[in-house]
Parts: sequence; structure tokens; C-alpha cells
Amino acid sequence: MTIDWDPATREWHLHNGATSWVLAVLENGWLGHLHAGAPLATGRSYRHLYLGFPGYDNRVGEPVGLALPGPGVGDFRVPALVVETPDGATVLDPRYAGHRILAGKPAIGGGLPATYVEADEEADTLEIDLVDEPSGVRVTLAYTLFARWPVVARSMRVINGGTSGVTVRCAMSASLDLPDAAWTLIQLSGAWSRERDVVERPLVPGRQSIGSIRGGSGAEHNPFLGLRRVSTTESHGEAWGAALVYSGNHLCEVEVEPFGTARLRLGINPESFSWRLEPGETFRTPEAVLAWSEAGLGGVSAALHELFRTRLARGPWRDADRPVLLNNWEGTYFDFDHDRLVAMAGAAKDLGVELFVLDDGWFGARTDDTRGLGDWTVNLQKLPKGLDGLAADVHGLGLKFGLWIEPEMVNPDSDLFRAHPDWAIGVPGRKRTMWRNQLVLDLAQPAVVDHLATVIGDVLASAPIDYVKWDWNRYLTEPWTPALPADRQGELFHRYVLGLYELYARLTERFPSILFESCASGGARFDAGLLAWAPQAWTSDDTDAVERLAIQWGTSIPYPLSSMGAHVSAVPNHQTGRITPIGFRAAVAMFGAFGYELDPTALTDEERAEVRRQVAFYVERRDLFQRGRFLRLRSPFEGKRNEAAWMVADAAASRAVVGFYRVLHRPWPRRDRLVLRGLDPAASYEVTAWTSFDAPEGTFVRGGDELMRLGVRLEPPDPAPPEDLRNPDGTWIVRGDFQFRLFDLRRIGER
Repeated sequence: MTIDWDPATREWHLHNGATSWVLAVLENGWLGHLHAGAPLATGRSYRHLYLGFPGYDNRVGEPVGLALPGPGVGDFRVPALVVETPDGATVLDPRYAGHRILAGKPAIGGGLPATYVEADEEADTLEIDLVDEPSGVRVTLAYTLFARWPVVARSMRVINGGTSGVTVRCAMSASLDLPDAAWTLIQLSGAWSRERDVVERPLVPGRQSIGSIRGGSGAEHNPFLGLRRVSTTESHGEAWGAALVYSGNHLCEVEVEPFGTARLRLGINPESFSWRLEPGETFRTPEAVLAWSEAGLGGVSAALHELFRTRLARGPWRDADRPVLLNNWEGTYFDFDHDRLVAMAGAAKDLGVELFVLDDGWFGARTDDTRGLGDWTVNLQKLPKGLDGLAADVHGLGLKFGLWIEPEMVNPDSDLFRAHPDWAIGVPGRKRTMWRNQLVLDLAQPAVVDHLATVIGDVLASAPIDYVKWDWNRYLTEPWTPALPADRQGELFHRYVLGLYELYARLTERFPSILFESCASGGARFDAGLLAWAPQAWTSDDTDAVERLAIQWGTSIPYPLSSMGAHVSAVPNHQTGRITPIGFRAAVAMFGAFGYELDPTALTDEERAEVRRQVAFYVERRDLFQRGRFLRLRSPFEGKRNEAAWMVADAAASRAVVGFYRVLHRPWPRRDRLVLRGLDPAASYEVTAWTSFDAPEGTFVRGGDELMRLGVRLEPPDPAPPEDLRNPDGTWIVRGDFQFRLFDLRRIGER
């Protein structure tokens, strides 16, 4: 058991050798938070860590370490729970009423995604009940500590046990009081085509937050927040990572008050939220996952990656090899027919590709993005053999077949909108804002979810479909739904997300063999919530390899490589106009769920030969890329943003692949070594270096200790190439922009 309860001191100690959380019932019955983070010895009391005042609820304005802070009781910091009672007050006094220690991890319920266990010994769960006697509001806080990782999953249930209705105004999934504020905040922010930039700033007095009120988790601010000490690096020092398992409006916030403590909270954004609870009803928050590590930011990533990959994603595709795919979108856009697609698929098969994906434009009157969205019937002018005929021809080539859908949206110029204009979100009597020529269907209406489950299900049943790319190309505006009365419109955003999850659940349950990939104008809904149904996501519409160095680096802080769709596209790149060598593009994209986004029939013979070599290189190492530990080595956000490096290594430290990238060349570059991680210092490794996929540059043997302490030489190449591979002037410094080097490491024995 990883959770101890001491009835004498009324303390709980959650511990697994890698982290400790300590909670206590305070003298007045409140739930106190004493410690979270570094592992502590068991069998001891830690009540002396309490930051409050014995026998007194709170000294007004001074910090108290609380697990469920609320407003109006002398704690003026941000609350975790705000409930409006029938008298209009928002003051609750929830006090300890009991607890349960459970083996394993109960389902969170309510249609929400969450982490899980496959055996009870993988985790223990503490549920603590708190009751506000005057109102009858009952709160249950759930803490699950996983045995394998320094991770706690936190959620809350709010139950109206009174006789009158109440309104929940704020319900945070997690609130964590830290005893000091000497942290640097890490956020993943950006916009379309530059998602998840790493932005860092020291904590200062006041509130520092990121969030979304757009209806989805958003490209602007990912529902993840990190904290690190000033001296913390990728491999050393104390760090926190907090991720919300949710796909809607969110808030991730830290408040520093005048006494120098810090309060972290994350959950549904209260700015756009309210929820009516009638007597006997329950509201469940999404789950928050909090990871602590003293092995640097990389330690946080290692824990979250493995948890999300193995105990959040589910279904047969969780562990199956992801196929190398070709998507036709940037190769054809809307300009295709059956024969052109089959020709592309045949060319892709010749290159080693395993899955052909038909993107937008196959349905309704969809000849551009102004019409047809919502009419999920095959356009027989483009596809006279239908989807089943196309899928049969693609399967006949030896490829899997995939399909793009955007079920949550509708064009006003569509049969669906003409029949059901009230199914699109908007305020009656007000003009709807148009965005990409489309509106958002109201998933808060059960009839809409039922319709989509039927029509999309019919499409997926109509042909042998192996993969679905589920897109979402605009945020919510004019939020209002006929499904709710006027005083409950604050529930729309959350009900929309619950409708989305129900639709995903229905379709994935009906079609368990289909690999679902989520997409939202690229990476605008790349969050832990959707990973429960779609184990991979389209990382960004920006496929430019230089931009992807930053995008994939930031994404990798909370999310595993297996979740990150990464493709090689044509040049000039369609988002930036940049021209980069195809080898450079592939060397970046391989650190993700690998594929291509181009027309293979337009490639030259030389390019086709190159792609065959790329695919073969990736497939041989696919298990490592998909399941290995990802280690960030050199940040594209540092210095002049001209270099980046990362690697992936297996758990046994027997195999690794390292990627180094230089954007622009400078004359007479400095002598440089790249220090590696994740190896066995007592082992010897055969290192094969690649600067192209034509053939390896050379092979040499190095000790794991040398590679992790001194590094591997980058300039000049290590070892020097033979005369026939040197530059015409006899030099052997790699020249030119957009250069990469891959190092393939194989353990060959002990030193």
C-alpha cells in the first residue's frame, strides 16, 4: 500500500519512494496540505510543516496550506471551489467527514477521460469527503498515486446533499499550495502553425495564468503548466509538471502572495463556466495529473510520457506499431478523383508507405471549403466507385486506407444546415460569426450527437477503413444552446466537450480496430483528454522542418513521441515557403508518428530512392521511436535558435538514435561535442553516423561514460570521412544550411 493513514495525528502520507504527498485534518476540520514533492520517510508525523495557526481557522490574509481553498474565509488567494447557495452567498465551510483508501484507481465517471490501471497493484487512491453542513454540499477529493511514477492524479466530485439547488461557479481539478515561490513558470503557448512555443518566466507576486475561453484547449495556451527551479536543467534539479486531461476551456494558474508562498491550480476556466446542481446531483471535474521530479524537466517528461502512452491511451492501437502514412492533402487539396488517388497510393506503396489517407473533399458538394461540410455522403462525381471501391483498390495495393472527417462542423451551404439551422451554435436574433466558412455544431444537444454518431458510423461501416483523421477547424463563438434554459447557459462549453467525448466513445467502441488521430487546424486541440480515444494527434499544420524543431520540442515536454503526428511535406513549404533538403525534413519528422504529406507521383527518381531509404531507416527503428524514452539535448529556443538536438533510447540502454540539426551554416564553425544521456556508462556502444540517408558516414566505438560526459563530436565529423567523401577542396567540415546528423547507437558489450 502506498497510502498510510495515522488516526492519532490524522495524517495521510502518499508515498512510492519517488515522491511524497502529505495531507492532514486540521484542528477545525479543514483539509490541510502539508507537503508535495520530494520523497519523505514514512512512519513520522509532518504536522509541523503546516503553515497555519493551531486552533484558529485562519489569520486573515495570511497563507494557510489548504487542499480545498474557498472564498470568503480569510484566504484571499484564488479558490479551488466556489459554490453559490440559494441565499446568493459563495462561502462554504467544508470539513472532514471521512475517507477511503482504495486499491487501484476507480473510474472517474461522468463521461470524462482519465488515466487508468490494469491491475490494482499499479496504484492506490485516497478519497476524502468534506461536508459543508449549512448547505449540505458534499465534496470528495480523489488522489491517485501511481506505483511506477512520481505522479498523482487529482479530481473532485461536488454533490448537492441539500434540499435546494446550488450553482457551481468554480471547480478546480487540482489546487496545490507550495511553501515558496522560487520557481520559473513554463508554459506552452503560440498560435496556428507555431503551437507550443516554450515560454518561461520567474514567478513574481500576483497571479500568472494561461488558459482558454475558445471552446477548446487551443493552440494559444496548452493545458499544461511546468515549474522548475532556476538551476534546474533537463537532467538535474527539481521540477513540476501539471497537465489537465481535458479538451475544453481551461485555466492553469499560479498565484504568489505577499508572504512568498505559491498556489497552483488548474481546471475548467471559471470565466466561462457555471453548473446548476439540483438536490442529489453530482458534478465531476476533469482529472489533473501532477508529476514531480528531482531529475530535471526530463524526469517530469519521462513520467508523463509513459503514463500517457500506456495508461491514458487505450485500445489495440495503444501498443501497436503506428503505420507510416501518406496523406494526400498538400499533394492535391480538393483537386482529385479516384484514379489520381489510386495512382498516388500505388506510388506510395512503392516507397514503403503502409497507410494511404484521403483528406478533405470526398463528400457532399465539397469542391472547396465553402460548402458541403456536414453532408457525410460520398461525392460520386469524384469517387464513382464510392469509398468502398477506393478502399478496395488501396487495400489491393497492400496498403491500409484512412479517411479525414470533421464531424463537429457545418457549412451554411449544406443540406444539414438547411434542414437544421438550430443545430449550429449561435444566439437567436444575432448574426453568427463566420470562420473558415463554417459554424460549430451544438454537441450540447443530444440529438446532434445522436445524428453524428449515426452518419459518421454509417460512413465508417461503409468501407474497410483503418484510420480516421478527426479535424476541428474553428473555435466557438456566440455561445448559446436551446438545450439549456437562460440561467444555465454557462454549462454550454463543458456540455459541448462532454458531447464530444460521448461521440468519440461511441465511434471508438463501435470501430475498435480503427486508429483515430485527432486534429484541430493542426495542433489547436492537442491535449491529454483526446489521447484517451485518439492515441496520436496532428501536431501542427506547419510541416516546415525548421519550425517543427521548436513545435515538437515544446510538445514533447508533456506528450510522448507516439502521440505526435510528424510528416515530410513538399517544398517550398506550404506554410513558410522555405526550401529544405528532403533528408533534413525526414530526420526531424522521424521523432514522431512518421509520415508524408505530398504527391509521391511528383517526386523525381532520386527523391523516390531517398524516400525508400528514409522509410526503411524509420521502420527498422520504429519500436525505439514509438516506445523509447525521449531525451531533449539542445534546445531550439536557446541562443540564436540555430541548433537543436534530441535522442530516444530504450529502457535497457542498449539502443538509441540521436538527432542533431543545424539550421544555418556559419564559416569555420566551433569545435563542438554533443553530450548524450540515457546510456549505460559501463557499456561500449557502436556508433554509426549519418549525414544523409544514402549511406552511413562511418562507424566507431565509444564508451557510454565518454558519450555522456564528453559527448560525440559534431564538427568536424567523427571520424573524418575517407578522401573520396571529402569536399572538393579536401576539407571535411560539413557545409551548407539545413544540415542534420543522426547517430545510431547499439550496445556491443561491457568495457
